Amino acid sequence: MYIDSHAHLDSPKLAAEREAILLNAHASGIVGILTIGNGDGPADIGCALKIAHEVARRRALGERIPQVWASAGVHPHEAMMVDEAARTMMRAVAADHEVIAWGEIGLDYHYDHSPRKVQQGIFEEQLALAAGFNLPVIIHCRPSDGKTDAFDDLFAALQQHWRGRRGILHCFTGGVAEARKALDLGFMLSFAGNVSFPKMSQIRDAAGSVPDDAFLIETDSPYLAPVPHRGRMNQPAFIPETARHIGELRGVSGEAVGEQAAENFRRFFRDYERTRNI
Repeated sequence: MYIDSHAHLDSPKLAAEREAILLNAHASGIVGILTIGNGDGPADIGCALKIAHEVARRRALGERIPQVWASAGVHPHEAMMVDEAARTMMRAVAADHEVIAWGEIGLDYHYDHSPRKVQQGIFEEQLALAAGFNLPVIIHCRPSDGKTDAFDDLFAALQQHWRGRRGILHCFTGGVAEARKALDLGFMLSFAGNVSFPKMSQIRDAAGSVPDDAFLIETDSPYLAPVPHRGRMNQPAFIPETARHIGELRGVSGEAVGEQAAENFRRFFRDYERTRNI
C-alpha cells in the first residue's frame, strides 16, 4: 500500500492521460494521492479541488481508482503575481473544507522567477493564512547551486512565523543538517524520485537517517521519475520504485517503506479537523 504525498495531476503533461494514470496507480497499489493546487498562478489555485471532486464522484460510482485529496497555494515562482484579487481568491479557497493543506509554498532561489524579497513576503503571508485556517503547509525549498541560502531563509521564517505548527518539506533536497533542522521544527520530510539519482548523495544520506515516523514518499509527477524510469514522464504508479530505493538505504523492503510512509501520512493529517477521516 502506497500514498503519493505530492503529485501535480493538473499538469498539462498528465491531463490527457489522467484516466490511464489513475488506473495504473490503482494497479500498482497506490491507495491515495495528494494533488497540489498551484496551477498557473494565483487565479488557478482551485485546480486541484476540481480533480479531487471529480475523482470522489467516480469513486462513489464504484470506480477502482485511488482516493485523491487537494491542496492549494501560490508557488514561489508566481509570488510576484499576487495582488488583492489573488488574496481574495486565496482566502476563499482556503475556506473550502476539501482543501487539506496549504501549498506548495516556499522559496526558490535556483530559478528566481520572482524576486527573493517578494518570495519571502508572500511566503510569510501564506504562513499566516494557513495558520488562520488551521492548515498544515507543504513547502518547496530550492537553494541556489551549491548553497544553503534558501534553507537558511526558510528556517528563519519558520522559526519566526510558524513555531509550534507542522508541515511537510516536499521533494526534500537538503542533507542531514537541513533534515535535522526541519525535524526539530516538527516537519515531515517527503522524498521523491531524485533520491535514486547518482549525484544526489546528500538526499540519500537524509533519507537513510530520518526517523521512521517522520518521512513521506512522493512522485512530484510529472517530474523526477525515479531510476529506472528516469527521463520519462513521472506518474503515481512509479512510487514503488522510489520506495524501493529508500528501502535499500534503510535496510528494509520497498513495501515496508510504502506502508510506513502511508501510515505517517494518515497520522500527520489526522491531527487536523478537516482530515480526521483520512
